[in-house]
Amino acid sequence: MAEYKSKDIVVLEGLDAVRLRPGMYIGTTGAKGFHHILWEIVDNAIDEISSGYGDTINITLNQDGSATVEDNGRGIPVDKHPTMKKSGVEVVYTTLHAGGKFNSSNYKFSGGLHGVGASVTNALSSWCDVTVFRDGKEHNMRFVSKEGADGKVHGGIVEKPLEVVGAAKKTGTKVSFLPDELIFGKQSFSFEAISKRARELAFLNKNLKINVIDKIGGGQAFFHYEGGIADFAEYLVEGKNRLFSKPIFIEGEDEDFRMEMALIYTDGYTESCFSYVNNIPTTEGGTHETGAKSAITKVFNDYARANGVLKEKDPNFLGEDFREGVTMVLSVKMNNVQFEGQTKTKLGNPEARVKVEALAIKALGEFLSSKKVAPVAEAILNKAKAALKTREAAKRAKELSRAKNSADNFNLVGKLAASSSRNREKAELFIVEGDSAGGSAKQGRDRSFQAILPLRGKPLNAEKKRIDQVLGNEEIRTIISALETGIGEDFDLSSLRYNKVIILSDADQDGAHIRAILLTFFFRYMRELINDGHVFIGLPPLYKVFKKGFEEYVYSDAELPAAVARCGKGYMIQRYKGLGEMNPDQLFETTMDPEKRSLIQVTIEDAAEAEKMVVTLMGDDIDARKEYISKHANFDRVDEFMNEYKGG
Repeated sequence: MAEYKSKDIVVLEGLDAVRLRPGMYIGTTGAKGFHHILWEIVDNAIDEISSGYGDTINITLNQDGSATVEDNGRGIPVDKHPTMKKSGVEVVYTTLHAGGKFNSSNYKFSGGLHGVGASVTNALSSWCDVTVFRDGKEHNMRFVSKEGADGKVHGGIVEKPLEVVGAAKKTGTKVSFLPDELIFGKQSFSFEAISKRARELAFLNKNLKINVIDKIGGGQAFFHYEGGIADFAEYLVEGKNRLFSKPIFIEGEDEDFRMEMALIYTDGYTESCFSYVNNIPTTEGGTHETGAKSAITKVFNDYARANGVLKEKDPNFLGEDFREGVTMVLSVKMNNVQFEGQTKTKLGNPEARVKVEALAIKALGEFLSSKKVAPVAEAILNKAKAALKTREAAKRAKELSRAKNSADNFNLVGKLAASSSRNREKAELFIVEGDSAGGSAKQGRDRSFQAILPLRGKPLNAEKKRIDQVLGNEEIRTIISALETGIGEDFDLSSLRYNKVIILSDADQDGAHIRAILLTFFFRYMRELINDGHVFIGLPPLYKVFKKGFEEYVYSDAELPAAVARCGKGYMIQRYKGLGEMNPDQLFETTMDPEKRSLIQVTIEDAAEAEKMVVTLMGDDIDARKEYISKHANFDRVDEFMNEYKGG
């Protein structure tokens, strides 16, 4: 047995732990983590502004790959810390779990939950330059990553101590940093991704002005929304038909808790809720959402009874009746946030439900007490009455669906080729376009854990239909039955039959449309399936490059020249136009074999942007769809395949 003594215990000094295990602090060293270290600095600036200090943030993407974030807040303290004997700047940028957000004396509400933000950014940067404008002076300090006597690279080393470099008439903090290639490899900041998050932050903080400047690509974006989340709600329903022009906006505060909520109704059939805690998206919802929904149900039921819409013996409307067609944006600010859920984006604080419900009941009740809003209330109640009828029709459709769709009845017999194992963790369901490809997939699969469900035609576009109409579609009903989870309010993720749900369609326009239809259905009625990481897109090959003794499958046009070069003279190319052109062995080898296949996991990084995309691409606004296509499609692309590749 190897000897194990105290000398074998490694103590990581300063910021070394961050560089050794960056994933523990930023989740990943991929694109998301790369941008995370920028948002840590931006969040500090947001916290200043949220607390009433300053109103502007400038984010600049510099030519050398670095980023600069400047705010006009108070500026980081520059005096000596009483116990650490270092300036406040050095403490903040070199000490984990140090910051002004562990009590509420300086920041009533904060997006920074762990006090590691600025120091983690510093630790993972090649260099970090901090300028503080405060007390009439300009202070500067610089940190670098460099190799130590032990031969290892250490981050956040003080290169230039804090010093006064000039006079200043303004206040605030300016931070520039260059992400370390040793940690992240060669990556660059995305102007588009940063602009999307900046827009969201501007919506959530109506006193915020935020500029994003890209000195590499020349782009610039400015965001400022005086209406805050009310403007956010309007932005989200662009392209939809509203029941009334302006959103309902309510707000309330209780000691160390603040709530804002905006509601706007459309003639659609699904609800869309976007919630945030201290500017952090809670894509899995949580107690604050539960409280808000309870308040909406109570207040509108009370209003319906008070105005004779519901008689004494009538049962109350259900909450889902009042939420059909609604887009809700909920933002709360609070202390001691507790997240839970698969991705730590679900609020778990039980007191949040109580406070949101109480504040929303009071504010929404006051809103409805005005006679001026009677047309708004009438529109919502009429929508609820229609929703009740739809719900009753959907109930009948669900009962019919359950009767039709058990795994051993006629609806799945001849369609679903089930896997032989009941091991749900390993099981996979391939939803395959067409009977021809479905037949190949059934023959080529590993039947011990892979199930095949061929689609006979395109499913219904769920974005444009009521729930009862969705359930009336045979292809959709078959998918629901195969997954065994139920749908909508009845959805139960714990009953999911397959750990991976893989959409497998042709690499052409029809295949892309089928993928879009299926993803829209999952997004609207089984979103937890996506949030929990169960939905994937299979990537079939576009080409096979081959000759005697050589065979290689190619999955994109960009990869084709290199494959041809590897094959050499005498090469031949088979171009696949559809999955049905591959025999069972080829389909398994290229697209279904876990050892060789390529899958794209479907995730929702930004729920609000996902909502906009679904509405634009799958909704009723044809002009918005044309505008999107005109902006993003390459109409000049010419298929040169026959000219370039005539065989070797």
